[in-house]
Amino acid sequence: VHRVPLRKMKSLRQRLQEQGLLESYLEQHPYNLAAKYFPGIAVEPLENYMDDEYFGTISIGTPPQEFTVVFDTGSSNLWVPSVFCSSPACRNHNRFNPAESSTFLSTNDTLFIAYGTGSMTGVLGYDTINVAGINVRNQIFGLAETEPGDFFYYTPFDGILGLAFPSIASSGATPVFDNMMMENLVDRRLFSVYLSRDSQGGSFVLFGAIDPYYTTKGISWIPLSAETYWQITMESVSVNGAPVACSSGCQAIVDTGTTLLAVPIRAFRTLMRRLGASSSGEISCDAISNLPNLIFHIHGKEFPVSPRAYVLRSNGYCTLGLQGMDVPTEEGELWILGDVFIREYYVIFDRANNKVGLSRLP
Repeated sequence: VHRVPLRKMKSLRQRLQEQGLLESYLEQHPYNLAAKYFPGIAVEPLENYMDDEYFGTISIGTPPQEFTVVFDTGSSNLWVPSVFCSSPACRNHNRFNPAESSTFLSTNDTLFIAYGTGSMTGVLGYDTINVAGINVRNQIFGLAETEPGDFFYYTPFDGILGLAFPSIASSGATPVFDNMMMENLVDRRLFSVYLSRDSQGGSFVLFGAIDPYYTTKGISWIPLSAETYWQITMESVSVNGAPVACSSGCQAIVDTGTTLLAVPIRAFRTLMRRLGASSSGEISCDAISNLPNLIFHIHGKEFPVSPRAYVLRSNGYCTLGLQGMDVPTEEGELWILGDVFIREYYVIFDRANNKVGLSRLP
């Protein structure tokens, strides 16, 4: 079974906080989450990964060199730091050395990915990648030569493995899962993700299979509205039986690389008010037991997210796991269903049928 266990580690935000660096970081890097979602320009704000806590291990080359990566369904490129990068941020992470791999093929092509905090530039190369025991031969990937911003020094991961569609890959690089499918390395053209709650272990990405242990409540299949991100149409979002947002329909992206629920600004303000949070999102921890479910209406079904999922506890404080952002799409406003949502559902990303499957977790 081709399963990558994901470790839950301290997020970048927690690490910066412990070092007393969070405030100056946030001042220097005004937050533009939306930057990630303009297809065509490869923009991938690494701040998006600020609260990420789920990472897995892959290896690249012969003999294998190991890297910790974010498995990100909201982007499509694979990149890791390389020995061509000598900044402190790179030296603080595992760096790929092509000279030590007998299977590496170099190219003259460059990779450029703009992030909210600066850009990642590098070269593209080909090598054997091992993911979950699957050897993917001739996989194109980025060897980073510059890191996106000095804050990368503190990130708990080395690189990013994108699991979205080829249409949004920078430099037209073929994504890892596309190669798995083309080389017939997976039984089924799908992968599935389980993210555990709290500090429980057991999170994973499973390639080529659905684990029946996590689908006992049945699977609801939702067709994609675009083959770029894992994008679907929502009919509305309601609280206590009344629509509070997205009332004439909107688009949503299922994104393992975003931690929170990212919500259009107007809807965000409405929800904060409705749920009784302060403007900064703080809420009394005692209030949780009285808060309502957030109900996402998708493809004719209801998908609840309970307060225990959307309220985050840290150091005795409680905050709503929502953030405001504005990304207009042709089809209307855009929501991002990040880890706060995904922890409630086992998610199946089906490339054979271009659907997302959701199965409610117990």
